Amino acid sequence: MSEFNTSDFMNPMVTQTWLNGRHEVRCVKVIAETHDVITFTFGMSEPVLFFFKPGQFVTLELEIDGERLMRSYTISSSPSIPYSFSITVKRVAGGTVSNWLHDNLKHGDQIAVHGPVGQFNCMDFPAEKVLLLSGGVGITPVMSMARWWFNTDSEVDIVFAHSARTPKDIIYARELEYMSSRIDNFQMHLICEKTEVGQTWGGYRGYLNHHMLSLIAPDFMTREVFCCGPDPYMKAIKSMLQDAGYDMDRYHEESFGATPLKDVALAEKHADAAEVENLLSKEMVQISFTDTSNTVSVALGTNLNEAAKEAGINVPKACGIGICGACRVKVVSGDFEMAQNGGISEEEIAQGYVLSCCTNVTGDIEIDY
Repeated sequence: MSEFNTSDFMNPMVTQTWLNGRHEVRCVKVIAETHDVITFTFGMSEPVLFFFKPGQFVTLELEIDGERLMRSYTISSSPSIPYSFSITVKRVAGGTVSNWLHDNLKHGDQIAVHGPVGQFNCMDFPAEKVLLLSGGVGITPVMSMARWWFNTDSEVDIVFAHSARTPKDIIYARELEYMSSRIDNFQMHLICEKTEVGQTWGGYRGYLNHHMLSLIAPDFMTREVFCCGPDPYMKAIKSMLQDAGYDMDRYHEESFGATPLKDVALAEKHADAAEVENLLSKEMVQISFTDTSNTVSVALGTNLNEAAKEAGINVPKACGIGICGACRVKVVSGDFEMAQNGGISEEEIAQGYVLSCCTNVTGDIEIDY
């Protein structure tokens, strides 16, 4: 049985850091943003710092109708909330992957992701004043940037101009209003192409043009521009800025095209390696739960909280990093390794208790739960 390690207790955070590669993640939230846009949030069973540059993307590896598909989605969350990451997906007519995600992906499901990667990000192009321009679901990378600056109390002067089809199609509307109401260096402007019967709208109407941009950001010529949206939107923005004499070296855009071939190739290479690894025999161990008489076989090193889920047992988990103690269970016998962050006392450890969120099984084990 594992013994209490004082060095682990003194370490304020026992975590891993996200690195580019293939990772198995679990869907922890499904949030309806609009009538046809959903945000999916992912995390891992053990503490992992999902650090990335705001604006970067991940590639999802999915199997749909027996075919392995790779699709890239921009990370819409901010690395300032580091123990999870989110993607925001719009349902598209005929969209194989986006529609599958909307119809099938639910809380608790596990999928493989590759990344993070991408040259479009705000960290590689620091500026004191920025102009964020987005159309439709192209809001996701610039929203990640805005969240990053907002959450880190940045002094970057931000003008955020988002174009949507109608008021009901505005993604993150309430959050944008909240952000703009809390800090002086965040100016938010919403533009709707049209309004439908019964809708009220007091913002800009039509399409973003030079006159409208001059009202929204009179000093746009001095700002770093980050732009994302459908191709026609970005072509119009780029042409407008060029006609105005803007320094295009300070213009950065992200397209909604297919996943870059080099990223697909790398993702497939990682996926093939994972398939080979899964074919190799893995040492299995047994976990039994005395209160329910449930027993489950899992691979050596499996996280105890995840193993409980496989056995149909829901052990409460709050922080997920060994601080709060909500996931405490008692080990009757067996082998394990625990790396906790102060959420359990020495007396409890001496009595056989562990924090399931940060405990890995290293042999057959019996749990009193």
